[in-house]
Amino acid sequence: MGGSKIRTTVVVLMASALASAGTAAVVTTVNTAQAAVLAAVEDEGADCAVPTLPDAGALPTEARLPDPFTRINGTRIATTSDWRCRRQEIKRLAEKFVYGPKPARPSSVTGTVTSSGITVNVSDNGRSSSFSATVSLPSGTGPFPAVVVYGGFGADTATIRAAGAAVISYDPYVVGREGTGRANKQGAFYSIYGNTSTTGLLQAWGWGVSRIIDVIEQSGGTVLKADATGVTGCSRFGKGAFVAGVFDQRIALTMPIESGSAGTPIFRGIPGEGAQSLSSAYGEQPWLGDAFGSFTSSPGRLPVDTHEMVAMIAPRGLFVMDNPHIANLGPRSASVAALGGAEVYRALGAGGNITYWSDVTDGTHCANRSEWRTPLQQNIQKFLLKTGSAAGAIRMHSKATGNLAEWRNWSTPTLTTGPTTPPTTTPTTPPTTPPTTGPTTPPTTTPTTPPTTPPSAGCSATVSLNSWNGGFVATIKVSAGSTPVNGWAVTVNLPSGSAVTNAWNSSSSGTTGAVTFRNVGYNGQIGAGGSTEFGFQGTGAGPGPAPTCTAS
Repeated sequence: MGGSKIRTTVVVLMASALASAGTAAVVTTVNTAQAAVLAAVEDEGADCAVPTLPDAGALPTEARLPDPFTRINGTRIATTSDWRCRRQEIKRLAEKFVYGPKPARPSSVTGTVTSSGITVNVSDNGRSSSFSATVSLPSGTGPFPAVVVYGGFGADTATIRAAGAAVISYDPYVVGREGTGRANKQGAFYSIYGNTSTTGLLQAWGWGVSRIIDVIEQSGGTVLKADATGVTGCSRFGKGAFVAGVFDQRIALTMPIESGSAGTPIFRGIPGEGAQSLSSAYGEQPWLGDAFGSFTSSPGRLPVDTHEMVAMIAPRGLFVMDNPHIANLGPRSASVAALGGAEVYRALGAGGNITYWSDVTDGTHCANRSEWRTPLQQNIQKFLLKTGSAAGAIRMHSKATGNLAEWRNWSTPTLTTGPTTPPTTTPTTPPTTPPTTGPTTPPTTTPTTPPTTPPSAGCSATVSLNSWNGGFVATIKVSAGSTPVNGWAVTVNLPSGSAVTNAWNSSSSGTTGAVTFRNVGYNGQIGAGGSTEFGFQGTGAGPGPAPTCTAS
């Protein structure tokens, strides 16, 4: 979804109004609060040996998300050091099949940094181009961290400056113009790499951000800090900000907003959610690389998905802001991407460095929102100013709550801190037997198995879990038997130390031990053989696999 290019400023409700409105959100605070570890270079894994990548025609269909911990050769990483080269594999796959290649740093990048602007001059392969950006400093004495704002259309710039960071207003269209055909791409990037380059606009825009960082590094740090750069954008510019953070490991904080299809939402989830179709996103503008065109109707053939792009940002700061009120933006699929990527953050010991926030009341696209103001300040303090330690949080609105358990058949390993084991460069043959159905709830995420002999009347309940260290989300499916149900009550048993913190599509009694959830007014009646769902979020471990259901 491209979205409006002009922000409508709105007055949003405060947190008290959110509560009174009855908004049910999935909320969990990730306890780990490790500082982000920045790379000294744009791509620190460039020296990794990567096996031969598969050809597009040889890719099997897999409805579930690829395992970010499994190398191309089929082995799983075992140490945190292994992630460096596994990340490089994902990068190469993403370049080949999704975004197009991002060229290595050009042979010459020069420019200037002042209190009001940045100039960038690039030369490579006998060609050159230039562009500029404006700078707005906060009050106080520098040098300052800075946030690159795509098109002046990202996170609230007043809040950014009030938090102590400068704003770099970056016009991505001077680097990669919209409104051109794929065979005639225009802008500073394509002036150097050719107007028939297979690299899409999102990657080209991110290349421009990288060149800005090059110039800041060369400037001596008198105005802006070289090791404290963030990036943000909304809608199409949210797509761009996300890709910039994925492919440049010098970016300390990535903040995409309502990015929609071609942004954070998992490609595999977009068709089922009713978001902007992949063919529409591919055709609206040349945002994605040319090679993605063969996957618009078959995203299950992609050997990567956006949860792995989220993971590529780890352990650096990531703050995803989303809109649950516009299905065309794919917020449910975006939450799955965040949950899947958060598994890599957690495995690297950086679970507190990722925030996903769709728990907002106002549905206006790209509006400033009061709910995001405090976490925006906290993320700037933690990752740019390096004065804060607030833990990240997952706050999913009940309208757009993703369930990672439905999308994966892999588990999260416990990575040790031992030495890395380089992967072999011998390519492996992809599996030849793809799944024939959509996402299923895999056994590794402890879904329950429905009774082998369902009741002829009454109701039954099954539970699937999405768990992490210290918390979980449980989705309960309530099914009617051979006769209709006019009301239901489901009891789950929580283990010691676990507690319910929030629930949706139900009312509950108690928060610990045996907790009973009852239908609300709109979901009590279930036709014979039909079903409905409710869910809850909690701390500690999730419930056991045998909830009981009583029909009334």
